[in-house]
Amino acid sequence: MGSGPELVDMDDTDETDDPAVPGTARMGRTALTVADLDATVAFYRDVVGLTVQARGETAATLGAGGSPVLELLADEDAPPRDRGQTGLFHNAFRVPSRGALGAALERVRDRGALDGASDHYVSEALYCTDPEGNGVEIYADRPREEWPRAADGSVEIGTAPLDLDALAAQSDGAADAPPGTDLGHVHLEVSSLDRARTFYADRLGLGVRTETRGASFLAAGDYHHHVGVNTWNGRTDPAGGRGLAWFEFLVPDAGALATARQRLSAADVPVSDREDGFAVTDPDGLTVRFRAAESEAGEGGREARQGL
Repeated sequence: MGSGPELVDMDDTDETDDPAVPGTARMGRTALTVADLDATVAFYRDVVGLTVQARGETAATLGAGGSPVLELLADEDAPPRDRGQTGLFHNAFRVPSRGALGAALERVRDRGALDGASDHYVSEALYCTDPEGNGVEIYADRPREEWPRAADGSVEIGTAPLDLDALAAQSDGAADAPPGTDLGHVHLEVSSLDRARTFYADRLGLGVRTETRGASFLAAGDYHHHVGVNTWNGRTDPAGGRGLAWFEFLVPDAGALATARQRLSAADVPVSDREDGFAVTDPDGLTVRFRAAESEAGEGGREARQGL
């Protein structure tokens, strides 16, 4: 989620009637451009607990339960991300149980990598940083019926200390992230909240679920958020260098994919077609891909094999 100012109530008023991104969409994979592929693969395997599904000389695919969630793309010549450049705040990997989160805590602690932890009321989260400096969140959602709600029905989320001893006591002891682990959300550092909201809410049709000073959190459907955007570190330059290469939304099927493309084109959003879907670019130059979930089974390892 984030480690910035405390969040306020979610608000559904910004959702569009016919969003390009349907309410049934979910996150697919995220991709990072890295300099040291070996060290980065080892981190996501040993600390996050993802399984290496495919590995080439310049790319690797990692996931859980057979589903790919992370593509690592090696480029030794890519410059480090500049302090002024927009890009990734963190990728957030969601595990399906508190026991799995406790096991993640043990793995992170064993390697001295824990940067922080928070109870967000709707979820519990651990924070760490990969060898390339990319932020990482590992979290587990609380059951939706336990999410606190305001009088208007909106979900209340916030930031409170997380009882790590209690969490560790419930660890299932697993060395690997279990099946059901996925990319729950991405959190981006943007140059302008207004421009980011125009793109992700007005163009893509995500609902603005939560806002606080310097940040907005948006989602498809009724999830707490799939995309977070913030200006906390005052970044003003377009994205570039190492770090986030792209992330993707999965829509239910080919029909939903075609509808999403049509609606984005009608909203004057430039669309780049791909073999497995299409991509658009946000105001800071970050690539957002779209793909049909029905094609997911065939995607694991393709990026690693082709080095895309």
